[in-house]
Amino acid sequence: MLEQTLNGIGHFAIYFAASLVALIVFKVIYTLITPHDEWALIKQQQNTSAAIGFGGGIIGFAIALSGSITNSVSLVDFAIWAVVALVAQSIAFAIVRFVFMPKIVTRIEDGEISAGVILAAVSISVGLLNAACMTY
Repeated sequence: MLEQTLNGIGHFAIYFAASLVALIVFKVIYTLITPHDEWALIKQQQNTSAAIGFGGGIIGFAIALSGSITNSVSLVDFAIWAVVALVAQSIAFAIVRFVFMPKIVTRIEDGEISAGVILAAVSISVGLLNAACMTY
């Protein structure tokens, strides 16, 4: 029984490593598509609004990755759905920015907590919906 359990460690390690890489890729791409520099706002200015919004994006993406891992049949399948999740999170930001709150970038840069909370809520919601839609 222990041998069967230990056989799964290799798959765990591969998917966990791939997930960490996907999170890093998400962080890089997400910060490239947003017009404000989250890291500068968070690290240099201690901007709570930026931290909440960016944290929500990361959590939303991680939730979608979780759904992808749970339902994938191979590492390639996981990678494809990870890209879908990244696109969905990017679209979520675009919808908030261009439809719901056109001044969200300025509001986050100004440290308005409510803007960060809304962005985080939308990002997490999209991540949950994305994960649920990955079942097949």
